Amino acid sequence: MTRTTYSVAKTRIEKEITKLQKQMQSLQNKQRGPVITSIVRQMREYDISPDEIIAVFDKKSTRGTKAARPARKSTAPKRVVAPKYMHPETQATWTGRGKAPRWLADAEAQGQSRDTFLINK
Repeated sequence: MTRTTYSVAKTRIEKEITKLQKQMQSLQNKQRGPVITSIVRQMREYDISPDEIIAVFDKKSTRGTKAARPARKSTAPKRVVAPKYMHPETQATWTGRGKAPRWLADAEAQGQSRDTFLINK
């Protein structure tokens, strides 16, 4: 049994990736022909010019970009919430919002009440 080194394995994988990418490109090129033929046939059927397609394509491509829309800025400043609970030994605090911190969850699992950690009792 031969041992393959990292560089040999990497080179083999890169060759396989390149081979698969070429297969994908070939498959895509085979699929494009009939699609383009169908599009041209429908353009002739409905009397649509390439200029009309370009105009619609350009309009839709700029609609979804972030550059087209200015970012909204929040005018209200974020409020700082005062801590409601504090660990007596580590002085770690928690506001009472969101998921409870591990120190509080562990204390509750041991049977202590959350009220014992209130800052303003």
